Amino acid sequence: QPVEATDDAFWDQFWADTATSVQDVFALVPAAEIRAVREESPSNLATLCYKAVEKLVQGAESGCHTEKERQIVLNCCRLLTRILPYIFEDPDWRGFFWSTVPGAGRGGGDEDDENARPLAESLLLAVADLLFCPDFTVQSHRRSTVDTAEDIHSIDSCEYIWEAGVGFAHSPQPNYIHDLNRTELLKLLLTCFSEAMYLPPSSDSSNANPWVQFFCSTENRHALPLFTSLLNVVCAYDPVGYGIPYNHLLFSDYREPLVEEAAQVLIVTLDYDSSTSSSPTVDGTTTGTAMDDVDPPGPDNLFVNYLSRIHREEDFQFILKGVARLLSNPLVQTYLPNSAKKIQFHQELLVLFWKLCDFNKKFLFFVLKSSDVLDILVPILYFLNDARADQSRVGLMHIGVFILLLLSGERNFGVRLNKPYSVRVPMDIPVFTGTHADLLIIVKVQSGKVVKATLVLFPVFICLCSTVSPYLKSLSMVAANKLLHLLEAFSTTWFLFSAVQNHHLVFFLLEVFNNIIQYQFDGNSNLVYAVIRKRNVFHQLANLPTDSQSIQKGLQRKKKTPEPISRTNSQDGVSMEGSRPAAPAGFSLLNTGIDKLTEKSQVSEDGTMRSLEPESSQPPPEGNPPSAVSDGEPWSGEASHPRRDRRRLSSASSSGQWAPTPDWVMSWKSKLPLQTIMRLLQVLVPQVEKICIDKGLTDESEILKFLQHGTLVGLLPVPHPILIRKYQANSGTAMWFRTYMWGVIYLRNVDPPIWYDTDVKLFEIQRV
Repeated sequence: QPVEATDDAFWDQFWADTATSVQDVFALVPAAEIRAVREESPSNLATLCYKAVEKLVQGAESGCHTEKERQIVLNCCRLLTRILPYIFEDPDWRGFFWSTVPGAGRGGGDEDDENARPLAESLLLAVADLLFCPDFTVQSHRRSTVDTAEDIHSIDSCEYIWEAGVGFAHSPQPNYIHDLNRTELLKLLLTCFSEAMYLPPSSDSSNANPWVQFFCSTENRHALPLFTSLLNVVCAYDPVGYGIPYNHLLFSDYREPLVEEAAQVLIVTLDYDSSTSSSPTVDGTTTGTAMDDVDPPGPDNLFVNYLSRIHREEDFQFILKGVARLLSNPLVQTYLPNSAKKIQFHQELLVLFWKLCDFNKKFLFFVLKSSDVLDILVPILYFLNDARADQSRVGLMHIGVFILLLLSGERNFGVRLNKPYSVRVPMDIPVFTGTHADLLIIVKVQSGKVVKATLVLFPVFICLCSTVSPYLKSLSMVAANKLLHLLEAFSTTWFLFSAVQNHHLVFFLLEVFNNIIQYQFDGNSNLVYAVIRKRNVFHQLANLPTDSQSIQKGLQRKKKTPEPISRTNSQDGVSMEGSRPAAPAGFSLLNTGIDKLTEKSQVSEDGTMRSLEPESSQPPPEGNPPSAVSDGEPWSGEASHPRRDRRRLSSASSSGQWAPTPDWVMSWKSKLPLQTIMRLLQVLVPQVEKICIDKGLTDESEILKFLQHGTLVGLLPVPHPILIRKYQANSGTAMWFRTYMWGVIYLRNVDPPIWYDTDVKLFEIQRV
């Protein structure tokens, strides 16, 4: 039966109990009971939430000076963390925290305006105050007794930032009690923000998370110090500590849970769709209201605003060093097994790094300018390689490839890749001697082999290769062979004819070879040799049959032989048309085609960049091999004309499915950019054959030596302009990031299992 709100003796038993831990609260308050109360006596649940928030507000007002008050605050905090998910999962309750509680004011009419605050706002402001509460979550600056305790409303929380780093030089004395208390409050904050998990995915960015919106607004007077504290705590953390082997087994590390929680709160508060903020959209119109005529003062979300305004070199250095140190931590090799601590929150770090680069272009340029960019690249490749055999980690592969795509849009990245790769990170890849570019290609081709869903990533990866290829000075033999194996797999007739967009991969790969031959011929004898050895692949492409009978035969071959070129061993994943990644959402990035993910620009003779219209369907000038998508073919089902013509060219078969036709094959075969390679083969093949016959050579090294000293100056067609595809934000990718991020947070919070067994709508949970 309903219990009166005034019955303090009854309500106090929920939080007055002295020593509980968050685990106890989860054990003592089972899910079934919370749901029963919600259905059968909703007024009691409402009163419980209201009372718990009231206790937090009182604690924040008083400054929590006594041990008893701190205990009450922590217990209310744990209780709310337990109950909130069950309020979010029921649509009828969702508005509860955003309503004001009538007649429940403290002390009469003069505070009416204060009492009109929705419960959610009171809760968030109380948590923000408590995160800077002297002697509870921060070191007190006063040295005296309780009598002159600091008034929580008069303190300037910017003096209490948790860690030195961006905008703060003083590193406070570590205090594990404070770290524990902060962790509990941040857990509650994260639970408040998790309402997003209970709404189905939608790319409509207008439905921003109201909890995050309020918390990151000017209403929160601690927004700046809290943002700085979270960022600095994450970037200053050094898990290896004093370097004593096994020290993490001997001493409990109170910092790590705080750092994890801080990283998670940070990426959720930065969940902001930058593509909607009155920037031109893909079709060139701007989104935004009439209010945006004035130059926008930056996003309302203060966390995003502050992040985008960081600009000092030393701050960038601090952030980049911190993120690189943490990302590299799982790769650290030690002689004693398990002797060094391994962090588990690398996925959150990758999302954070992504947000930093996306919202702060100066930071992105700083990363690309510094040689430390390779300290980010190698861990990402390690994770890609590590995750490739595991269907459940496709999300990690997506974000890794995303970051590489973002970095590859800048010329500096391609240049940096030429640095020799000497640090040996434990990866099961073929042994090679070469540069970071070799590592990139080898890992990516490997990872495409295993997980079927990574086929979705192949277009992005090959697009990435094509963007950096003009700068790659010398590929190793292993990497050159990998690229040719890939081309061999993608140019089989059954693959080319089995889906409407498969031929794009061949265009991209040919662009890679053309760029290297035109711009970096001198150092790339390995690649040239590999092209000569596999010349039949190029001849087959040039002579691709276009009559209906051959097309049918090509498709038949797929049915008979599942592995046409089994020895290359690189097309296990190739035929997976239409497979969907097991990303936390049923949302595939292939829905967002390459043309939506990237924006093309050309590098002209004087080195400047000019943007290309995405839908230009005019043929390229004579003499220039057309680039892969220069005919404006979209990847996604956008309503643009070239695609409509293509539909007309390819007939729909009786079952309503797409089927290749001779006209369709002709339409793209005639544009294959083969001139450069054919010219190279025409010149070099006779010379190489002559040497072999004259000297009776069977030895590769002699031929390579000959190719190293050869030149094709004046023999090749005029070099084509370098095409750069830059990552372009859009609401589809923003939605993907939101889903991936919450999926990671859901899975990582198992102790206590905050969201376990609740009715989450943002993604599907597969019970294993």
